[in-house]
Amino acid sequence: MAAKSLAERTADALYDMIVTEKAFLPGDKLPNENELSERLGVSRATLREAIRSLVAQGILKVHRGKGTFITDNAYENGFGFSKLERARVRLKDLYEMRLIFEPQCIALACVRASDEEVERICGQGNKVIREIQARDAAWPESDQQFHMLINKASHNEFMIQLFPIINSAVHETMEIANNQKVLEELTVADNRLIMEFLTRRDAKGASCALNLHMRHTINALGLDKK
Repeated sequence: MAAKSLAERTADALYDMIVTEKAFLPGDKLPNENELSERLGVSRATLREAIRSLVAQGILKVHRGKGTFITDNAYENGFGFSKLERARVRLKDLYEMRLIFEPQCIALACVRASDEEVERICGQGNKVIREIQARDAAWPESDQQFHMLINKASHNEFMIQLFPIINSAVHETMEIANNQKVLEELTVADNRLIMEFLTRRDAKGASCALNLHMRHTINALGLDKK
Protein backbone atom coordinates (compact mmCIF):
# COMPACT_ATOMS: atom_id res chain seq x y z
CA MET A 1 0.00 0.00 0.00
CA ALA A 2 1.39 3.39 -0.96
CA ALA A 3 2.21 5.84 1.79
CA LYS A 4 -0.52 8.39 2.45
CA SER A 5 0.00 11.93 1.24
CA LEU A 6 0.25 14.80 3.71
CA ALA A 7 -3.26 15.91 2.74
CA GLU A 8 -4.64 12.42 3.43
CA ARG A 9 -2.90 12.29 6.80
CA THR A 10 -4.26 15.76 7.58
CA ALA A 11 -7.78 14.61 6.64
CA ASP A 12 -7.37 11.63 8.98
CA ALA A 13 -6.17 13.90 11.81
CA LEU A 14 -9.07 16.30 11.28
CA TYR A 15 -11.51 13.37 11.08
CA ASP A 16 -10.21 12.07 14.42
CA MET A 17 -10.61 15.52 15.99
CA ILE A 18 -14.24 15.61 14.84
CA VAL A 19 -15.44 12.02 15.21
CA THR A 20 -13.10 10.37 17.72
CA GLU A 21 -12.05 13.21 20.02
CA LYS A 22 -15.31 15.12 19.47
CA ALA A 23 -13.43 18.43 19.57
CA PHE A 24 -16.25 19.77 17.38
CA LEU A 25 -19.92 18.86 17.42
CA PRO A 26 -22.44 18.61 14.54
CA GLY A 27 -23.31 22.11 13.39
CA ASP A 28 -20.11 23.66 14.80
CA LYS A 29 -18.01 25.93 12.62
CA LEU A 30 -14.36 25.01 12.16
CA PRO A 31 -11.73 27.56 13.27
CA ASN A 32 -10.39 29.82 10.51
CA GLU A 33 -7.75 28.49 8.13
CA ASN A 34 -4.81 30.18 9.83
CA GLU A 35 -5.70 28.81 13.27
CA LEU A 36 -6.57 25.30 12.08
CA SER A 37 -3.54 24.92 9.79
CA GLU A 38 -1.27 26.00 12.64
CA ARG A 39 -3.01 23.57 15.00
CA LEU A 40 -2.49 20.69 12.54
CA GLY A 41 1.02 21.80 11.57
CA VAL A 42 0.31 22.04 7.83
CA SER A 43 0.02 24.72 5.16
CA ARG A 44 -3.34 26.26 4.29
CA ALA A 45 -3.17 24.61 0.87
CA THR A 46 -2.80 21.15 2.48
CA LEU A 47 -5.62 21.97 4.90
CA ARG A 48 -7.93 22.97 2.02
CA GLU A 49 -7.23 19.67 0.26
CA ALA A 50 -7.99 17.75 3.46
CA ILE A 51 -11.21 19.68 3.91
CA ARG A 52 -12.28 18.89 0.33
CA SER A 53 -11.77 15.19 1.12
CA LEU A 54 -13.97 15.39 4.22
CA VAL A 55 -16.60 17.38 2.35
CA ALA A 56 -16.74 14.56 -0.21
CA GLN A 57 -17.27 12.08 2.64
CA GLY A 58 -20.10 14.15 4.09
CA ILE A 59 -18.24 15.03 7.27
CA LEU A 60 -17.92 18.74 6.49
CA LYS A 61 -19.89 21.25 4.45
CA VAL A 62 -18.75 24.65 3.18
CA HIS A 63 -21.03 27.67 3.26
CA ARG A 64 -19.43 30.31 1.06
CA GLY A 65 -18.84 33.53 2.94
CA LYS A 66 -19.64 31.89 6.27
CA GLY A 67 -17.07 29.12 6.74
CA THR A 68 -16.79 25.36 7.05
CA PHE A 69 -19.18 23.47 9.32
CA ILE A 70 -19.54 19.96 10.76
CA THR A 71 -22.51 18.24 9.11
CA ASP A 72 -25.45 17.18 11.29
CA ASN A 73 -24.82 13.52 10.53
CA ALA A 74 -21.00 13.66 10.59
CA TYR A 75 -20.75 10.68 12.93
CA GLU A 76 -22.83 8.54 10.56
CA ASN A 77 -20.81 9.34 7.45
CA GLY A 78 -17.36 8.39 6.26
CA PHE A 79 -18.47 4.99 4.94
CA GLY A 80 -16.59 3.15 2.21
CA PHE A 81 -12.83 2.90 1.84
CA SER A 82 -11.94 5.56 4.39
CA LYS A 83 -14.09 3.97 7.08
CA LEU A 84 -12.60 0.56 6.42
CA GLU A 85 -9.09 1.97 6.61
CA ARG A 86 -9.86 3.51 9.99
CA ALA A 87 -11.36 0.21 11.16
CA ARG A 88 -8.19 -1.54 10.00
CA VAL A 89 -5.93 0.82 11.99
CA ARG A 90 -8.09 0.37 15.10
CA LEU A 91 -8.09 -3.40 14.73
CA LYS A 92 -4.33 -3.54 14.23
CA ASP A 93 -3.84 -1.77 17.55
CA LEU A 94 -6.38 -3.99 19.30
CA TYR A 95 -4.91 -7.23 17.97
CA GLU A 96 -1.43 -6.07 18.94
CA MET A 97 -2.76 -5.64 22.48
CA ARG A 98 -4.38 -9.10 22.35
CA LEU A 99 -1.08 -10.56 21.20
CA ILE A 100 0.65 -9.03 24.21
CA PHE A 101 -1.66 -10.17 27.00
CA GLU A 102 -4.00 -13.01 25.92
CA PRO A 103 -1.24 -15.68 25.74
CA GLN A 104 -0.31 -14.78 29.32
CA CYS A 105 -4.00 -14.85 30.22
CA ILE A 106 -4.43 -18.47 29.19
CA ALA A 107 -1.14 -19.41 30.89
CA LEU A 108 -2.62 -18.12 34.14
CA ALA A 109 -5.91 -19.90 33.42
CA CYS A 110 -4.04 -23.21 33.08
CA VAL A 111 -2.81 -22.77 36.64
CA ARG A 112 -5.75 -21.02 38.31
CA ALA A 113 -8.94 -22.22 36.59
CA SER A 114 -11.19 -24.70 38.35
CA ASP A 115 -12.11 -27.93 36.57
CA GLU A 116 -15.61 -26.48 36.05
CA GLU A 117 -14.16 -23.37 34.39
CA VAL A 118 -12.02 -25.47 32.05
CA GLU A 119 -15.07 -27.56 31.16
CA ARG A 120 -17.11 -24.40 30.48
CA ILE A 121 -14.35 -22.92 28.29
CA CYS A 122 -14.08 -26.11 26.23
CA GLY A 123 -17.85 -26.33 25.92
CA GLN A 124 -17.90 -22.80 24.51
CA GLY A 125 -14.96 -23.54 22.19
CA ASN A 126 -16.77 -26.57 20.79
CA LYS A 127 -19.91 -24.46 20.33
CA VAL A 128 -17.89 -22.06 18.16
CA ILE A 129 -16.67 -24.97 16.04
CA ARG A 130 -20.21 -26.33 15.61
CA GLU A 131 -21.52 -22.90 14.58
CA ILE A 132 -18.76 -22.42 12.01
CA GLN A 133 -19.41 -25.87 10.57
CA ALA A 134 -23.15 -25.10 10.42
CA ARG A 135 -22.43 -21.75 8.68
CA ASP A 136 -24.04 -19.91 11.59
CA ALA A 137 -23.28 -16.19 11.30
CA ALA A 138 -23.34 -15.84 15.09
CA TRP A 139 -19.99 -17.63 15.54
CA PRO A 140 -17.84 -14.49 16.01
CA GLU A 141 -19.86 -13.49 19.09
CA SER A 142 -19.61 -17.05 20.43
CA ASP A 143 -15.85 -16.97 19.83
CA GLN A 144 -15.54 -13.77 21.83
CA GLN A 145 -17.43 -15.50 24.64
CA PHE A 146 -14.84 -18.31 24.42
CA HIS A 147 -12.01 -15.79 24.85
CA MET A 148 -13.89 -13.98 27.61
CA LEU A 149 -14.19 -17.22 29.61
CA ILE A 150 -10.45 -17.80 29.22
CA ASN A 151 -9.86 -14.24 30.39
CA LYS A 152 -12.08 -14.69 33.46
CA ALA A 153 -10.35 -17.97 34.32
CA SER A 154 -7.06 -16.07 34.67
CA HIS A 155 -8.54 -14.60 37.89
CA ASN A 156 -6.65 -11.38 37.21
CA GLU A 157 -8.93 -8.42 37.83
CA PHE A 158 -7.11 -6.00 35.51
CA MET A 159 -7.11 -8.46 32.60
CA ILE A 160 -10.83 -9.05 33.14
CA GLN A 161 -11.50 -5.31 33.05
CA LEU A 162 -9.57 -4.96 29.77
CA PHE A 163 -11.70 -7.51 27.93
CA PRO A 164 -14.72 -5.27 27.07
CA ILE A 165 -12.35 -3.01 25.12
CA ILE A 166 -11.22 -5.95 23.02
CA ASN A 167 -14.74 -7.28 22.66
CA SER A 168 -15.78 -4.06 20.93
CA ALA A 169 -13.77 -5.11 17.85
CA VAL A 170 -15.95 -8.11 16.86
CA HIS A 171 -18.08 -6.39 14.23
CA GLU A 172 -15.15 -4.44 12.80
CA THR A 173 -13.26 -7.71 12.38
CA MET A 174 -16.03 -9.16 10.23
CA GLU A 175 -16.34 -5.90 8.30
CA ILE A 176 -12.79 -6.06 6.92
CA ALA A 177 -12.56 -9.87 6.61
CA ASN A 178 -12.31 -10.45 2.85
CA ASN A 179 -11.37 -14.11 3.29
CA GLN A 180 -13.86 -15.16 5.95
CA LYS A 181 -13.62 -18.85 4.99
CA VAL A 182 -9.90 -18.85 5.81
CA LEU A 183 -10.64 -17.07 9.10
CA GLU A 184 -13.25 -19.72 9.96
CA GLU A 185 -10.90 -22.62 9.13
CA LEU A 186 -8.12 -21.08 11.24
CA THR A 187 -10.49 -20.52 14.16
CA VAL A 188 -11.63 -24.17 14.13
CA ALA A 189 -8.06 -25.53 14.06
CA ASP A 190 -6.68 -23.00 16.54
CA ASN A 191 -9.51 -23.37 19.05
CA ARG A 192 -9.01 -27.14 19.10
CA LEU A 193 -5.31 -26.65 19.81
CA ILE A 194 -6.00 -24.07 22.53
CA MET A 195 -8.50 -26.39 24.24
CA GLU A 196 -6.12 -29.35 24.02
CA PHE A 197 -3.34 -27.53 25.89
CA LEU A 198 -5.77 -25.95 28.37
CA THR A 199 -7.25 -29.37 29.21
CA ARG A 200 -3.72 -30.66 29.83
CA ARG A 201 -3.06 -27.52 31.91
CA ASP A 202 0.06 -27.00 29.85
CA ALA A 203 0.62 -23.28 30.39
CA LYS A 204 3.50 -22.94 27.95
CA GLY A 205 1.70 -24.92 25.22
CA ALA A 206 -1.56 -23.02 25.70
CA SER A 207 0.27 -19.69 25.60
CA CYS A 208 1.99 -20.66 22.34
CA ALA A 209 -1.33 -21.87 20.86
CA LEU A 210 -3.07 -18.57 21.65
CA ASN A 211 -0.11 -16.59 20.37
CA LEU A 212 -0.31 -18.58 17.13
CA HIS A 213 -4.07 -17.96 16.90
CA MET A 214 -3.59 -14.21 17.26
CA ARG A 215 -0.89 -14.23 14.57
CA HIS A 216 -3.07 -16.33 12.25
CA THR A 217 -5.93 -13.85 12.71
CA ILE A 218 -3.69 -10.82 12.18
CA ASN A 219 -2.36 -12.35 8.94
CA ALA A 220 -5.84 -13.41 7.73
CA LEU A 221 -7.15 -9.89 8.25
CA GLY A 222 -4.15 -8.31 6.52
CA LEU A 223 -3.26 -6.37 9.68
CA ASP A 224 0.39 -7.36 9.33
CA LYS A 225 0.79 -5.10 6.28
CA LYS A 226 2.26 -1.65 6.75
